[in-house]
Amino acid sequence: MHATEGATGVAAGGEAGRAGSARRRVGPYTLITALDEPRTQVPVPERRYIARRSDGRDTVLLSLPHPGGDPRRFLAEAEGSRYLLGPCAVPATAFAAPGEAAWHARPYVPVLPLPTALAVHGGPLPERTVRALGSALAETLAVLHGQGLTFAGVSPAAVLLAADGPRLSCFGAVRAAAPDGTPRSGLPGLEAGSLPPEQASGGRPRPLGDVYALGATLAYAATGHTTPERDELPAAFRTVVGRCLARDPGARPPLAELIASLAGETAADPGTLLAPGWLPGRVIAALAHQSAAVLMAEIPVEAVPVSQPN
Repeated sequence: MHATEGATGVAAGGEAGRAGSARRRVGPYTLITALDEPRTQVPVPERRYIARRSDGRDTVLLSLPHPGGDPRRFLAEAEGSRYLLGPCAVPATAFAAPGEAAWHARPYVPVLPLPTALAVHGGPLPERTVRALGSALAETLAVLHGQGLTFAGVSPAAVLLAADGPRLSCFGAVRAAAPDGTPRSGLPGLEAGSLPPEQASGGRPRPLGDVYALGATLAYAATGHTTPERDELPAAFRTVVGRCLARDPGARPPLAELIASLAGETAADPGTLLAPGWLPGRVIAALAHQSAAVLMAEIPVEAVPVSQPN
């Protein structure tokens, strides 16, 4: 996969169109490019783009529901994300106006979806990266659970990698995809291997389901798929990830134990896991390329009205 086009998530085309009048507008934003690389063949719970306000002032990560989805639930979940706390939380900050087609957006930072990062790197990520990723995500989930919330949508595609740490997107995608009590397996955009068994059958999302989904996401980062055989997992993660993926929710580890296990020798200061160098060089290069490409993207800029003198 060419590291300077689709794999970096910056190639213009598809729904985003080309520079100039062909680019698609969503609300006050003009789409620059799709964020996700379709060649990874990993389901994405929502359609995501890098976009810029038509007056040129703001660049955002913009999300749209899948065709056929429930736009009201999509917007309700986005609205709920405004209250998220934690180091990896990325609350939505802009929303569709009443009567508009559903969308929401958050400020742009250069990011790669986890599946794209594996494609750029050329395979599973190094142990240090997986440890840092898991520790940061587990800390954020612990904060959310302390707020009385369940993320209900952790999956490889929901994780975005930035230079300073991961971000969790697609808040509530699993919950929004079907009403409680309705089976969620097989729905568009949902990665089956990340769905806790009790949730796939229609059970209400609960915190221990987030632990299962986090284990599946770490398995993906370490092996390239969410449901590896135990022997496929690197020895460093075999026990802890295996426990996360237990079918019995009661057998899954508490997040505090998971954080300590992933931190390893740095347990006294887990934050050091995100020190410079936590991401592989090719991923850092792809982030830099994306940032430069977005900065240079040409879109029509609307003139800002000048107030008339009194």
